[in-house]
Amino acid sequence: MTPLPLPPVAAPYQLPFHYGALHNIGLDFLIDPEPARELLAKHHPALSAADFGGRALLSVNFQLYFAQYRSGAGVTQEVEVNIVAFPAAAAERLPEVSYAEYAQGHDQTKLLGIARIHVLCDNPLAIDAGRRLFAEPKYPAWFEATMPSLNGPEAEDWQVTCRSAELTPQGELRRGTTALFSLEADLTSLQGRPVNNTPITGYGTDEAGRALAGPMSVYAPYTWHSLAAGAPAGAPDRALDRARLTVLDPGADVGRDLERLLGGAPAAGAWSYQSPPVAAHNRPYYLGG
Repeated sequence: MTPLPLPPVAAPYQLPFHYGALHNIGLDFLIDPEPARELLAKHHPALSAADFGGRALLSVNFQLYFAQYRSGAGVTQEVEVNIVAFPAAAAERLPEVSYAEYAQGHDQTKLLGIARIHVLCDNPLAIDAGRRLFAEPKYPAWFEATMPSLNGPEAEDWQVTCRSAELTPQGELRRGTTALFSLEADLTSLQGRPVNNTPITGYGTDEAGRALAGPMSVYAPYTWHSLAAGAPAGAPDRALDRARLTVLDPGADVGRDLERLLGGAPAAGAWSYQSPPVAAHNRPYYLGG
């Protein structure tokens, strides 16, 4: 077999892209496989939906990340709507894993990856880079987000609302007013587990119909929470009530796809990552005299 050439790296970008900090929350939903198969056939025909006990897996994640460049810095927020999938031509290499095993990184072939259906982003440069480097279906949006922080009250809750936006002819982001969807997770008092689930393989399909895969490495464990077994003893609610995704505009493309994929399925798991701090400016003190 003739070796395949590597996809080109579009100027002015260079790879790998290095994150200076990353804050990330993801929700997983075990769903009816038929809508997932139909969307994959439409967007990524070289891929097949992963099977977890007769269910497909919808994985939606929010990212806040920082990157430092030679001439400055950038802060980006985005949400990925993904179907967990694998290359159909490599089906015989796929290990048999349950959802919990997949979520904890047991598939070390990394054939089980995220097939991106929608990627919504508030940074025009990141939108362009995602499209041209990784064939991501990436387009503008903006976000209202509340998340755990060492600079705020102690809490393990996340709330993210994604709103519409557009790019101006000058390439700048213009915010809209329409709320597209929201996701939330309250992980307070839930037992999390450190998991080695990266590199995460991200799948894309370019304009010529060529499928490509790009791995993303995170240099510390994620924390995964199973939402299937309920909250700890004495907690007033169940863990599966702690996380949800709500479609706010069912007429938008992303809202229509999310409603069809979700079909009322509860969240099966939540995973998060927060970059550790690298410095701290401490409390001052008075000088005597």
